[in-house]
Amino acid sequence: MNALHIAITGHTARVTLNRPEVRNAFNEGLIAELTGTFNALGARDDLRAIVLAAGGKAFCAGADLNWMKAMAGYSWDENHADASKLADMLWAIYSCPVPVIARVQGDVYAGGVGLVACADIVVAVDTAGFCLSEAKLGLLPATIGPYVVKALGEQASRRYFVTAERFSAAEAKALGLVHEVVTADALDAKVDELVTAITANGPAAVRACKQLVKDVASREITPELRDDTARRIADIRASAEGREGVQSFLTKSKPSWLTS
Repeated sequence: MNALHIAITGHTARVTLNRPEVRNAFNEGLIAELTGTFNALGARDDLRAIVLAAGGKAFCAGADLNWMKAMAGYSWDENHADASKLADMLWAIYSCPVPVIARVQGDVYAGGVGLVACADIVVAVDTAGFCLSEAKLGLLPATIGPYVVKALGEQASRRYFVTAERFSAAEAKALGLVHEVVTADALDAKVDELVTAITANGPAAVRACKQLVKDVASREITPELRDDTARRIADIRASAEGREGVQSFLTKSKPSWLTS
């Protein structure tokens, strides 16, 4: 059984964690597949959205127990090499130029929270629980830390990193980790609604918007940053897509990305 199931329909890719028997926990194989998949999907010009989902009752339970048993005897160098692969996987998802929507149908633990934090939009069922459980094992959420702190916020991260408490989908939404909380029977409709909203927009503009947020977040508004943003809007206004989009708006016609 492959650790991932990948389906591409039109301009949307759906990547589904496919290890329900172990609650979609990470092992070397799943990490490698996720890294390769997101690098490959991010290189495709035809994709406009990626849905990251999971099969079974849990979204992701963190590290696979058998994988953890193997790591118990690792040297420092082996642990570092192993953790670097996880770090590369998270970066492949976070830096993917195509918007990523996480479809969270169940509980999310440890490294799974890192997966969710790397997504651009997160939709979760109201029964999903979240837990940064590493401290319970005498560990810490190091490789996922940069992404979780960005998504969850510093104060909430300070609490949940050190307490390893479980928190609800509603609390995750209140803290900013999750964008939408819905009932299980409304999950797919909400995800599809967001995919439709993204794919209705200019493809190049969407990618540029995603990159803009990353480039300006937490930066001081300096003359250099102001000039950079002015250059970005000038670039896209002068682009074929930008010109077509404005002209379509003025003439009340459909741009090519809605008719293709």
